[in-house]
Amino acid sequence: MRILRYLTREVLTHMVAVSFILLVIIISGRFVKYLAEAAVGDLAADVLLPVMFYRMPGFLELIVPLGLFIGILMSYGRLYVESEMVVLSACGVSPSRLARYTLAPALIVSVLVGALSLWITPLGATRSEALLDDPESSQGLHAMAAGRFQTRRASDTVSYAQTIAQDGTMYSVFLSQRERNSEGELRMVVTVAEEAEVIFDTVSGARYLELRNGSRYSGYPGDLDYQVAEFETFGEMIPEPKGGIRTADPVDGRSTARLWQSDRPEDRAALQWRLSIPLMVPIVAIIAMCLSRTDHRRGRYAKMAPAFLIYIAYLMLLANARTALAEGGGVPGGLWWVHCLFLTVALLMLYGDTLRSRYTYWRRNRAQA
Repeated sequence: MRILRYLTREVLTHMVAVSFILLVIIISGRFVKYLAEAAVGDLAADVLLPVMFYRMPGFLELIVPLGLFIGILMSYGRLYVESEMVVLSACGVSPSRLARYTLAPALIVSVLVGALSLWITPLGATRSEALLDDPESSQGLHAMAAGRFQTRRASDTVSYAQTIAQDGTMYSVFLSQRERNSEGELRMVVTVAEEAEVIFDTVSGARYLELRNGSRYSGYPGDLDYQVAEFETFGEMIPEPKGGIRTADPVDGRSTARLWQSDRPEDRAALQWRLSIPLMVPIVAIIAMCLSRTDHRRGRYAKMAPAFLIYIAYLMLLANARTALAEGGGVPGGLWWVHCLFLTVALLMLYGDTLRSRYTYWRRNRAQA
């Protein structure tokens, strides 16, 4: 029991340290990216921190397994370099027993990752999308700040709303944008309306700016030939900038229970992905334990490179299998064949020497007979 506590403490300590460093790096990069969008008016600055908070579980569900993987490599590597593993082996700790000790912290992490993947991450994605769908904070043309002219990135649109009510209705709205006709000539279009509201189409996922009781002026700068149209209701689709904060797949915000009841290929792929993340934790833990074997000459970082290659291959195969399943193709087993493949690799790495010695012993006895 003391050996189990000692190994668990070593693994979890390294895992927490590595996961914290990885989380800080990823959060910093994402925050700078989102801050750039807020600086050009594509996103209200007051929703940056809430959106990052709600999306943090999605980062953690991928960071924590990697932190455990690196934590086992570093902690067990130190034990091998300092000959503590030699002492444990002399005391009767076999590779199988060491694997059982390793699975103890791995199962704790697997339960944590399962809670993140199956429940907390979809809930956070739903809350994040709700914030972005708010007309005062969401992305695109409708990210208006009351009483301020704003220029939209990737377009020549200038927008203004004098006031914005609590329900999202905008009053005294002004829009100015440049468009090109079929001949390529530049045309200025100015729209003014008493009020406007962002309408979300749940079927297509598109967003529309619905203007009410206003006028629309279009023409060429320097000419007197302008077209004037008055309207009671005028709708315009809001273009979403590519590569912005709204890059999450809509299926990520659906609850696990809803995915379980669905027969759509993308929902089945998302459900298997959520189940795969905690399932891969004990498998990569055994692989890391086997790859951590080293000595004084090679050092504790000798097998870091091949270990990372195996881990990346595992994740990439899972991601490709999910994409294939969502598109209606792929292997009939879905994502499970990837886990079976790497579980076989882990077992061969764990029991390979034992099987090889038994096979050699069997051949020797057969030759003598």
